[in-house]
Amino acid sequence: MDEHTYKVLGSTGAVNIAFGVISIVAGIAAGVLLIISGAKLLGSRKKIII
Repeated sequence: MDEHTYKVLGSTGAVNIAFGVISIVAGIAAGVLLIISGAKLLGSRKKIII
């Protein structure tokens, strides 16, 4: 029983690390896209307001 618990904990830890890395990468990508789109909106604002 102890060996089974040890294997389950190891695989669960690996999955948690993988999800953590994926979450960090997705968060950074979303942040960069939001900054770029916000800059484009601010740049186009000058064309609308005369």
